[in-house]
Amino acid sequence: MDRVEPPRATFLRACELDVETRKPGNVSVASAGHGMTATQFIESAQAAAAGLFIARASVGARILEAVQRSVDSVGCNTNLGIVLLAAPLCAALELLPSDEPVTAARWHDATGRVLDALDIDDARLAYQAIALANPGGLGEASEQSVHAPPTVTLRAAMALAGDRDSIARQYAEGFADVFAASTDAAGAITPDAQQRAMLDAFLTFLSRWPDSHIVRKHGAAPAQSVTRDAALQRARWRDAGCSAQSAALDVWDEELKSRGINPGTSADLAVATLFVALTIQSVS
Repeated sequence: MDRVEPPRATFLRACELDVETRKPGNVSVASAGHGMTATQFIESAQAAAAGLFIARASVGARILEAVQRSVDSVGCNTNLGIVLLAAPLCAALELLPSDEPVTAARWHDATGRVLDALDIDDARLAYQAIALANPGGLGEASEQSVHAPPTVTLRAAMALAGDRDSIARQYAEGFADVFAASTDAAGAITPDAQQRAMLDAFLTFLSRWPDSHIVRKHGAAPAQSVTRDAALQRARWRDAGCSAQSAALDVWDEELKSRGINPGTSADLAVATLFVALTIQSVS
């Protein structure tokens, strides 16, 4: 069973769904924002895939190559969080037997083994990628700042940031949030309901805890306010039937963009979730 082409296709499909789905505060085909367009996200995803799926490459090498190609392609950072989440998942797929189906349990276990094997070189390469992408506030810390050489493994460095960054927490906790959400999403993904599954994953993450990107850009209080609003919006959306198109969510999208608020981390986690769920569907 091919362990490269189906996952590459599902990764790209998850990235397409990221912008095909109008998620409040995020860039989409229907609504550009934050100085970026949906076309840039699609082009950078295609560029990043070439780095993420390098056979037998280390996690750090995948991250740096994907970010370099992405930034070269569109001239700005559109997908650092997605790359950081996807790299261990892509590496883990190579550990799975090619003659057995991909299940959530097997992939989750393999991801844990990949994370356990991360070393200081992975940290060094990931630090270079983060500095290259230059996301506001990310990598600034009293310990293990990306602007100094790492002295611990990439997983240990992520663990230091796990209480304030949801992507770092995935490294620290074995991608537990992503695999739990992908199990929920898998049952909802049908060919005509992929956007709905993406929107549900996004709203679920955004309503569960303050979005790390919002915290870095605007502070804890605004992020907590958005989380409370997301819980209300998600409940109303579900009560209204979970349509992929929602006038109420469109209004909220415009409001968040008018305030410069982008729940980017929740979107990144949703992309990783759909990548896992779609891959399991395609190669199980």
